[in-house]
Amino acid sequence: MENNVFAGQYKGRKRKDILFRVAVLVPAGIVVALLFLIMAQVVVNGGKALNLDFFFQQQKPFGEVGGGIVQAIAGTLMVLAVAIVIALPFSLLTSLYLYEHKGSKRAEGLLNVVNTLQGIPSIVIGVVIYTWVVVPLRTFSAFAGGIALSIVMLPLMISMIKESLDMVPVSYLEAALALGVPRWRAVVEIVVPAAASGILEATGLGIARATGETAPLIFTSFGNPFLSLNFGDLSRRSPW
Repeated sequence: MENNVFAGQYKGRKRKDILFRVAVLVPAGIVVALLFLIMAQVVVNGGKALNLDFFFQQQKPFGEVGGGIVQAIAGTLMVLAVAIVIALPFSLLTSLYLYEHKGSKRAEGLLNVVNTLQGIPSIVIGVVIYTWVVVPLRTFSAFAGGIALSIVMLPLMISMIKESLDMVPVSYLEAALALGVPRWRAVVEIVVPAAASGILEATGLGIARATGETAPLIFTSFGNPFLSLNFGDLSRRSPW
């Protein structure tokens, strides 16, 4: 009798499990199929327009057929170069300060500033740099755009580099100090190289985040349909 009851319960649970699986897998399959259909359509239709000219030619006037995106690629690389040159040294030095003065009130205050900066919308950073850089220079530029993106990169890079430094075993630093190595040299030549992979990862993620930002560039570098390699005047248009 009990075996029949258990068998009936098992069959009921089995049917419910099948129904739930179908209820989950069928909608998921439809969504995945639509996604692949959209991707296939983009590849088929967009692949016809992809050629070397698309990457190495300048944008043609609106209404004309053809043209490329070389000015967009060059502008992106220029702005990112400025951002990396500014953000990497500042984030590394800030992380080293937090590492060396962990637990102090100044370090905690600085860490609070970094966390607060991470929550500021990127468009606000663009407006601030517009006021501080674009207005005094009286022109949009890759330099202003790089400064804005560097501020966007700083909080993420500082947090990740600090975590990488904290993950280095303390015994490395203690062994160097026990051998008479000055503390600054032990940190620079032992702790930092040991955290090199984390620093590279933080740099890569910072670049990835900056690459996806567009709002700050509206107020700083603006844009240019023509190729320009001038860091101080990337845009042909001026706000004045």
